[in-house]
Amino acid sequence: MDEGSTTHSRRDFIKVTAAAGTLAAAGLRAPGVHAAGSDEIRVGLIGCGGRGTGAVANVMDSAKGVRLIAVGDAFADRVEGARKRWTDLDKGIAVSDDNCFVGLDAFEKVIASDVNYIIIATPPAFRPAHLKAAVAAGKNIFTEKPVAVDAPGIRQVLAVAEEAENKGLGIGAGTQRRHQQGYIEVMKRVHDGAIGDLVSARAYWNQGGLWNKGREPGWSDLEWQIRNWLYFTWLSGDHIVEQHVHNLDVVNWAMGGHPVSATGMGGRQSRISNEYGMIFDHFAIDYEYENGAHMLSMCRQVPGCANRVAETVVGSKGKCETDSGAQRYVITGDSRYRFREEAVNPYVQEHTDLIASIRSGSPYNELRQVAESTFTAILGRMSAYSGQGLSWEQGLASDEGLVPETLSFDEALAVAPVPRPGEVT
Repeated sequence: MDEGSTTHSRRDFIKVTAAAGTLAAAGLRAPGVHAAGSDEIRVGLIGCGGRGTGAVANVMDSAKGVRLIAVGDAFADRVEGARKRWTDLDKGIAVSDDNCFVGLDAFEKVIASDVNYIIIATPPAFRPAHLKAAVAAGKNIFTEKPVAVDAPGIRQVLAVAEEAENKGLGIGAGTQRRHQQGYIEVMKRVHDGAIGDLVSARAYWNQGGLWNKGREPGWSDLEWQIRNWLYFTWLSGDHIVEQHVHNLDVVNWAMGGHPVSATGMGGRQSRISNEYGMIFDHFAIDYEYENGAHMLSMCRQVPGCANRVAETVVGSKGKCETDSGAQRYVITGDSRYRFREEAVNPYVQEHTDLIASIRSGSPYNELRQVAESTFTAILGRMSAYSGQGLSWEQGLASDEGLVPETLSFDEALAVAPVPRPGEVT
């Protein structure tokens, strides 16, 4: 790929966020959005798990004139379970039996239906192909993060982002902090020089364990792995990619672009049995940015340990501290600021902003920035798995594809061995 398709300028990186932030700052929330006629948002959901059904509830609350008309998932029980959850939503649900699709090809049928706004909430491994198909069909998209699990997937997503730009399609991403007013306000100040030149950063997602689904009788290898997708790198990217991407995205946002290299380590000390697949349970990565600033990144999923989910950016004149859980958005130093306004649900606001941009005739496209933040996480994982420092260019050029070329519920799918740093080339 040429340089322009992999490393857009820092001003382009900031521009998309500024556009989304402008919509949020302008107060374009659900009560003020008008919909009529061609403004109708007809939603198709791909992936009926917890995040997919949650995203449906969010989009229904985000604006007027929104209808859910098609859904798809690999498993029939997921589709039916989602439909039962939606009985409490007495507005905008218009999914007929004919528009409920099951199977690994369900995404194609959702995209081919009469929808104009696709929500992609499948496991991350499938998102490059689903994004490609939705953009080829000319659909506006809201995609959950991360958007790939390996370098080949990221290269595909970057190409899709460019195609979407050429087609004028709207694409929003599930990095909801970029639509959270506290983050928007402190980032405006950081970019305006409130903390001076940026010299370092810290990003954390340290927590306890997450859900785990034991294998049930009759499940094939593929079904068990998809239903337990968190614990397989080919499906989730590992938790540094699937979860910690949020914090890495915040630091990239502050820095105005992605890092140029990563040196990392990690391992598994708590989740060591086969039920947890082959992912690590902790990572620590040193990232370096173009201006020489370093970020310390830490993420952990180990029960009984201290929790911390937050970001800090240090400048020559002060620092910016953000913590979405504690609703803390603070700048200290020469210029002091604390965000004190009433919080708005960012999971709703990200749909409000995207729909408003589509209806305005100037849809924004967040796909490149979320691809770069996703690859920031992937690069850290690659370094930790291999025990080698990697540049951005080295990592992005990798041909190591994690997703099997063909998938079938009828064929065996072995669990990959746990990575051993120093033994992976």
